[in-house]
Amino acid sequence: MDILKVLVSIVYVIVCIALVVVVLMQEGKSAGLSGAINGVADTYWGKNKGRSMEGALVKITRALAAAFIVLSVVLNII
Repeated sequence: MDILKVLVSIVYVIVCIALVVVVLMQEGKSAGLSGAINGVADTYWGKNKGRSMEGALVKITRALAAAFIVLSVVLNII
């Protein structure tokens, strides 16, 4: 049981660090020109948001947050 707790703890720390890095890589909601000029460029990026790097970071953030919650519960039970 101790080996399982150590392994889950190591994975938990890795997920925590990855979550911090991914959140810091994301742009703010009003970053760049999109905060000052809400025009044609904003609608283009809005259409392709799921395929862009920002969309991928959002998906990764959701997955890491879910893993963080699950691992927190598992560590609490162990």
